[in-house]
Amino acid sequence: MNKIPRIAVFASGNGSNAQRLAEYFAKDGMPKIAAIYCNKPDAFVLERAKHLEIPSVLFGRDTFYNTQFILADLKTREVDWIILAGFLWLIPDYILNAFPQRIINIHPALLPLYGGKGMYGARVHESVIAAGDKQSGITIHYVNEHYDEGDIIFQATCKVQPDDTPDMLAAKIHELEYEHFPLVLRRLLVIGK
Repeated sequence: MNKIPRIAVFASGNGSNAQRLAEYFAKDGMPKIAAIYCNKPDAFVLERAKHLEIPSVLFGRDTFYNTQFILADLKTREVDWIILAGFLWLIPDYILNAFPQRIINIHPALLPLYGGKGMYGARVHESVIAAGDKQSGITIHYVNEHYDEGDIIFQATCKVQPDDTPDMLAAKIHELEYEHFPLVLRRLLVIGK
Protein backbone atom coordinates (compact mmCIF):
# COMPACT_ATOMS: atom_id res chain seq x y z
CA MET A 1 0.00 0.00 0.00
CA ASN A 2 1.24 3.50 -0.80
CA LYS A 3 2.25 5.75 2.06
CA ILE A 4 -0.46 8.21 3.09
CA PRO A 5 0.82 11.71 2.24
CA ARG A 6 1.25 13.96 5.28
CA ILE A 7 0.59 17.65 4.75
CA ALA A 8 1.13 20.84 6.71
CA VAL A 9 -1.39 23.62 6.16
CA PHE A 10 -0.05 27.18 6.54
CA ALA A 11 -2.69 29.87 7.16
CA SER A 12 -2.75 33.47 8.38
CA GLY A 13 -6.43 34.22 8.90
CA ASN A 14 -9.92 32.81 9.12
CA GLY A 15 -8.97 29.30 8.04
CA SER A 16 -12.13 28.33 6.15
CA ASN A 17 -10.10 26.59 3.44
CA ALA A 18 -8.03 24.78 6.07
CA GLN A 19 -11.23 23.52 7.70
CA ARG A 20 -12.68 22.44 4.35
CA LEU A 21 -9.52 20.47 3.58
CA ALA A 22 -9.52 18.85 7.02
CA GLU A 23 -13.17 17.81 6.77
CA TYR A 24 -12.78 16.51 3.22
CA PHE A 25 -9.64 14.52 3.96
CA ALA A 26 -11.08 13.13 7.22
CA LYS A 27 -13.48 10.99 5.17
CA ASP A 28 -10.74 8.49 4.40
CA GLY A 29 -7.64 9.99 6.00
CA MET A 30 -5.93 10.74 2.70
CA PRO A 31 -3.96 12.89 2.77
CA LYS A 32 -3.41 13.39 6.50
CA ILE A 33 -3.04 16.90 7.95
CA ALA A 34 -0.09 16.67 10.34
CA ALA A 35 -0.44 20.23 11.66
CA ILE A 36 -1.68 23.72 10.93
CA TYR A 37 1.02 26.41 11.01
CA CYS A 38 0.03 30.01 11.69
CA ASN A 39 1.88 33.32 11.94
CA LYS A 40 -0.85 35.34 13.68
CA PRO A 41 -1.79 34.68 17.32
CA ASP A 42 -5.34 36.06 16.85
CA ALA A 43 -6.09 34.15 13.62
CA PHE A 44 -9.35 32.19 13.78
CA VAL A 45 -7.67 29.26 12.03
CA LEU A 46 -6.15 28.39 15.42
CA GLU A 47 -9.65 27.95 16.88
CA ARG A 48 -10.60 25.80 13.91
CA ALA A 49 -7.51 23.64 14.45
CA LYS A 50 -8.43 23.15 18.11
CA HIS A 51 -12.02 22.22 17.18
CA LEU A 52 -10.77 19.79 14.52
CA GLU A 53 -8.22 18.31 16.96
CA ILE A 54 -5.35 19.11 14.62
CA PRO A 55 -2.08 20.24 16.24
CA SER A 56 -1.18 23.87 15.57
CA VAL A 57 2.16 25.66 15.51
CA LEU A 58 2.26 29.42 16.09
CA PHE A 59 5.38 31.29 15.04
CA GLY A 60 6.69 34.81 14.51
CA ARG A 61 8.63 36.48 11.71
CA ASP A 62 12.03 36.06 13.35
CA THR A 63 11.49 32.34 13.93
CA PHE A 64 10.28 31.84 10.36
CA TYR A 65 13.02 33.74 8.55
CA ASN A 66 16.04 33.53 10.88
CA THR A 67 15.91 30.04 12.40
CA GLN A 68 15.43 26.47 11.21
CA PHE A 69 12.69 25.79 13.78
CA ILE A 70 9.83 25.43 11.29
CA LEU A 71 11.79 23.08 9.04
CA ALA A 72 12.82 20.95 12.02
CA ASP A 73 9.19 20.79 13.17
CA LEU A 74 8.01 19.81 9.68
CA LYS A 75 10.58 17.00 9.61
CA THR A 76 9.60 15.82 13.10
CA ARG A 77 6.00 15.54 11.89
CA GLU A 78 7.16 13.71 8.71
CA VAL A 79 5.48 16.26 6.45
CA ASP A 80 5.58 15.47 2.72
CA TRP A 81 3.76 18.53 1.34
CA ILE A 82 3.06 22.10 2.45
CA ILE A 83 -0.29 23.62 1.51
CA LEU A 84 -0.78 27.39 1.76
CA ALA A 85 -4.39 28.34 2.48
CA GLY A 86 -4.44 32.08 3.00
CA PHE A 87 -0.84 32.32 4.22
CA LEU A 88 0.53 35.79 3.49
CA TRP A 89 4.30 35.55 4.01
CA LEU A 90 6.82 34.67 1.33
CA ILE A 91 8.24 31.19 1.90
CA PRO A 92 11.98 31.38 2.73
CA ASP A 93 14.58 29.59 0.61
CA TYR A 94 15.48 27.02 3.26
CA ILE A 95 11.91 25.66 3.20
CA LEU A 96 11.59 25.92 -0.60
CA ASN A 97 14.81 23.91 -0.96
CA ALA A 98 13.60 21.24 1.46
CA PHE A 99 10.24 20.87 -0.35
CA PRO A 100 10.97 21.33 -4.08
CA GLN A 101 7.71 21.37 -6.07
CA ARG A 102 5.95 20.19 -2.91
CA ILE A 103 4.52 23.52 -1.72
CA ILE A 104 1.13 24.49 -3.15
CA ASN A 105 -0.86 27.72 -2.84
CA ILE A 106 -4.38 28.76 -3.76
CA HIS A 107 -4.89 32.30 -5.06
CA PRO A 108 -8.29 34.03 -5.43
CA ALA A 109 -7.79 35.21 -9.02
CA LEU A 110 -6.74 33.94 -12.42
CA LEU A 111 -2.96 34.26 -12.30
CA PRO A 112 -0.87 35.80 -13.72
CA LEU A 113 -3.48 38.56 -13.26
CA TYR A 114 -3.89 40.14 -9.83
CA GLY A 115 -1.02 38.38 -8.12
CA GLY A 116 2.07 39.51 -6.28
CA LYS A 117 2.94 41.11 -2.97
CA GLY A 118 -0.06 42.67 -1.25
CA MET A 119 -2.60 41.05 -3.59
CA TYR A 120 -4.83 39.02 -1.31
CA GLY A 121 -8.39 38.99 -0.04
CA ALA A 122 -10.61 41.97 -0.84
CA ARG A 123 -7.79 43.78 -2.66
CA VAL A 124 -7.87 41.15 -5.40
CA HIS A 125 -11.65 41.31 -5.85
CA GLU A 126 -11.65 45.12 -5.82
CA SER A 127 -8.99 45.11 -8.56
CA VAL A 128 -10.91 42.63 -10.72
CA ILE A 129 -14.09 44.71 -10.49
CA ALA A 130 -12.27 48.01 -11.05
CA ALA A 131 -10.69 46.60 -14.21
CA GLY A 132 -14.12 45.62 -15.56
CA ASP A 133 -13.15 41.97 -16.01
CA LYS A 134 -15.96 39.67 -17.10
CA GLN A 135 -14.58 36.69 -15.21
CA SER A 136 -12.42 35.82 -12.23
CA GLY A 137 -11.62 32.57 -10.50
CA ILE A 138 -9.04 30.63 -8.56
CA THR A 139 -5.53 29.45 -9.32
CA ILE A 140 -3.87 26.52 -7.58
CA HIS A 141 -0.14 26.67 -8.18
CA TYR A 142 3.27 25.54 -6.98
CA VAL A 143 5.16 28.00 -4.79
CA ASN A 144 8.55 29.43 -5.70
CA GLU A 145 10.66 32.33 -4.41
CA HIS A 146 8.25 34.97 -5.83
CA TYR A 147 4.68 35.71 -4.80
CA ASP A 148 2.17 33.92 -7.08
CA GLU A 149 4.66 33.06 -9.84
CA GLY A 150 5.00 29.27 -9.49
CA ASP A 151 3.78 26.85 -12.15
CA ILE A 152 0.00 26.69 -12.43
CA ILE A 153 -1.63 23.36 -11.54
CA PHE A 154 -5.32 24.20 -11.97
CA GLN A 155 -7.69 27.11 -12.60
CA ALA A 156 -11.47 27.46 -12.34
CA THR A 157 -13.53 30.48 -13.38
CA CYS A 158 -16.69 32.31 -12.43
CA LYS A 159 -18.54 35.18 -14.08
CA VAL A 160 -18.23 38.71 -12.76
CA GLN A 161 -21.60 40.44 -13.05
CA PRO A 162 -21.80 44.22 -13.60
CA ASP A 163 -23.43 44.71 -10.19
CA ASP A 164 -21.05 42.45 -8.23
CA THR A 165 -19.48 43.96 -5.13
CA PRO A 166 -16.12 42.70 -3.80
CA ASP A 167 -18.04 40.73 -1.13
CA MET A 168 -20.30 39.13 -3.74
CA LEU A 169 -17.30 38.17 -5.87
CA ALA A 170 -15.49 36.84 -2.78
CA ALA A 171 -18.45 34.54 -2.10
CA LYS A 172 -18.24 33.12 -5.63
CA ILE A 173 -14.48 32.62 -5.25
CA HIS A 174 -14.93 30.84 -1.91
CA GLU A 175 -17.38 28.44 -3.55
CA LEU A 176 -14.78 27.61 -6.20
CA GLU A 177 -12.10 27.14 -3.54
CA TYR A 178 -14.23 24.83 -1.42
CA GLU A 179 -15.27 22.79 -4.45
CA HIS A 180 -11.93 22.39 -6.22
CA PHE A 181 -9.04 22.75 -3.73
CA PRO A 182 -9.59 19.44 -1.88
CA LEU A 183 -10.20 17.53 -5.11
CA VAL A 184 -7.12 18.89 -6.87
CA LEU A 185 -4.93 18.21 -3.84
CA ARG A 186 -6.30 14.68 -3.43
CA ARG A 187 -5.67 13.93 -7.09
CA LEU A 188 -2.14 15.34 -7.05
CA LEU A 189 -0.96 14.07 -3.67
CA VAL A 190 -2.64 10.66 -3.58
CA ILE A 191 -3.00 9.66 -7.23
CA GLY A 192 0.01 11.63 -8.44
CA LYS A 193 -1.50 13.71 -11.25
